[in-house]
Amino acid sequence: MPLGSVSPFRPTGTVSVSVGTVSANTPLSGGGDSVVVTNSSNSLAYVRFGSDPTVAATTADMPILATSRLILAVNSLITYVAVISPSGTGLVLFSRGDGSFV
Repeated sequence: MPLGSVSPFRPTGTVSVSVGTVSANTPLSGGGDSVVVTNSSNSLAYVRFGSDPTVAATTADMPILATSRLILAVNSLITYVAVISPSGTGLVLFSRGDGSFV
């Protein structure tokens, strides 16, 4: 995709993670260079991407506001995601695919 171009997000797979005060991780599903993170919980969540099942999220990682979503770019080496919410519980969804806006 050329720099500066805009393309609608096309999902190829979605996984969910139950979030809590301890970091939890899961393998991503599908392929593509973008991940839409949907925080359906009522608490701030932090996410971290990695290439193996040892990835763990901390409060120093990317924050995702409560009841919001964000699209992030990832490369082909990213196969796992970790998430933590120090002040609550809920569900965070990760949809992998191609595109630059939701």
